[in-house]
Formats: sequence, C-alpha cells, structure tokens
Amino acid sequence: MEPRQIAKTAADTSDPRSGLRAVASLRVLADTLELAQVEAALREGMSWQDIAAALGVTRQAAHKKYSKRIDPRIPVPRRNQ
Repeated sequence: MEPRQIAKTAADTSDPRSGLRAVASLRVLADTLELAQVEAALREGMSWQDIAAALGVTRQAAHKKYSKRIDPRIPVPRRNQ
C-alpha cells in the first residue's frame, strides 16, 4: 500500500484495527524518513543544534536519538554543536 493510502486508512475511524495498523506503518515510515533527513543534514555540514531546531527538539534529544543510528561513515560535528 502506498503512503497516501496508508494515511487515508489511518485517518478512517470506521475500522480501528486497520487504522491502528496504518498508524504503526506511518510511524515506521516517518522514522525512516527522519533518519534519512538527519543523515543528509549531517552530510551537508549541519550541526546537531541546527538539526534539533528543524525537528523542534533539543540538541541533546536529537543527538541521543540519532547519534548511534546514523551511517558511521558520515562525519559528525563534535563539541559545542
């Protein structure tokens, strides 16, 4: 099922079982896309602070969530960033 159909199913409250499965699928998709964007941001030289601001979280929260999940070949900012 494509993302738009999954979103439509997630928004439809007439079948909660299907809706909940769709919400879980969207959560996985969003998490996968967010990680890809964090990696792209790091490759472009953005700091953890910049990434955190774009995500609406603290620098510490962004770093904690993604620092061990990113591709290890990506150079990451160090100290005070």
